[in-house]
Amino acid sequence: MSFLELSLRLKGFPLQEAEKELSSIKKLPESEFNTWHENKKWQIVKYHFENNEFYRSRFDGDKIPDRWEEIPLLVKTDYQNSGYDLISKTFDKKNIYSGYTSGSSGHPFNYYKDKFAHAMTWALIKDRYRNFGLTLDSRQARFYGIPLERKDYYIEKAKDFLSNRVRFPVFDLSDGMLAEFLKKFRSEKFDYVYGYTNSIVLFARYLIRINVILKDVCPGLKICICTSENCTEEDKAVIEKGFGVKAVNEYGTSEVDLIAFETEAGKWLLSEENIFIEVIDDIGNPVTNGGEGRILLTALHNKAMPFIRYEIGDKAIIAPGQGKIELKRILGGVNDIVILPSGKKSSGVSFYFITRSTMEKIDSLKEFIIRQVSPDKFIFDVVSDEEISDNAKKMIQKNLDTYLESGLSFEINRVEKIKRTKAGKMKHFYSELDMSEKEGSEKS
Repeated sequence: MSFLELSLRLKGFPLQEAEKELSSIKKLPESEFNTWHENKKWQIVKYHFENNEFYRSRFDGDKIPDRWEEIPLLVKTDYQNSGYDLISKTFDKKNIYSGYTSGSSGHPFNYYKDKFAHAMTWALIKDRYRNFGLTLDSRQARFYGIPLERKDYYIEKAKDFLSNRVRFPVFDLSDGMLAEFLKKFRSEKFDYVYGYTNSIVLFARYLIRINVILKDVCPGLKICICTSENCTEEDKAVIEKGFGVKAVNEYGTSEVDLIAFETEAGKWLLSEENIFIEVIDDIGNPVTNGGEGRILLTALHNKAMPFIRYEIGDKAIIAPGQGKIELKRILGGVNDIVILPSGKKSSGVSFYFITRSTMEKIDSLKEFIIRQVSPDKFIFDVVSDEEISDNAKKMIQKNLDTYLESGLSFEINRVEKIKRTKAGKMKHFYSELDMSEKEGSEKS
């Protein structure tokens, strides 16, 4: 048994029960599964309508509509400063799973899951990993950030050790650091690579430049799983050339669930055992026979907090066909790479760690993005009810110095609204440097 599984069970998350439930769902014939799926989505609506004050407040009357399309949509701002307790009256806050999400996309809020729903998420992840010959204890090379504050840093390092993974921090992606990454792969055995797409692509490009295939130096490598940022077909080609193994996308949201996982053939396998997925057009009608639309999720098992017809901010293109939704392409966010005056490169996701401890304490904060306007200057576009305090600004400056490098400056720019990408997503970090500036920074 992996440390993760043992930890979940010791904390009271019923993983064995969840695995049995998942197994029974997967065994249902298609017609029975469709009936189960339809009933389950209405059951969770009824549950939260009766037990969750926040959710009930979203309805105009005292009755649940008969048509699914008339069930109210929820967006991230609905959960921020709603004035209601987000937790259903049937649960105690001390006995459920809680988290904080969307600092990486600039739209933060706290979320909650009951223990069975959280266990179902891990049961599903375990099932999907099994398709690639992986377990929850497989040795992972993790291209990710890590908090550098001493206490949080050592907590994450302990979790890495117990979870059988080695972290490759994405704050410094210079060639010198990438060479150190390669040394680690030469000296240790890894089963798979997991992490942020852009950081992994940068490492793959480095390997291609020096004529090294990662699997040749790390023969046990089976797969590369890209998360957080969309891995395009072009990205996959680069990764597979540099790594010598298949690259697949994992797509999910921490507040809801794993949404979909690519198969080795490159098809999206939806997490229909745990969620009901919709794709709707601009006026709210379902996109059923091909085309592009906004993604809505309904968490089928989470009774602690309602995520029902929840719009996550991404769009998808679906394949033609009147039956089940088949995702052809997910139009999620891709963060730019930060290039600093010293020539150091860093993932745009670094700003999650730079802003996390500060932004989550600002109750009036609605959303924010960061723009790099010159090699040493960043602008934080912030939507908030109040001015950002001087103490918060000092903390951001300290974190810029810690996570990136000293000598950088920033300013807070309060705005009424933040522009979305064409995909409807709010990209967290933008580099506004033109190519000549970037090349100059890299050579300096």
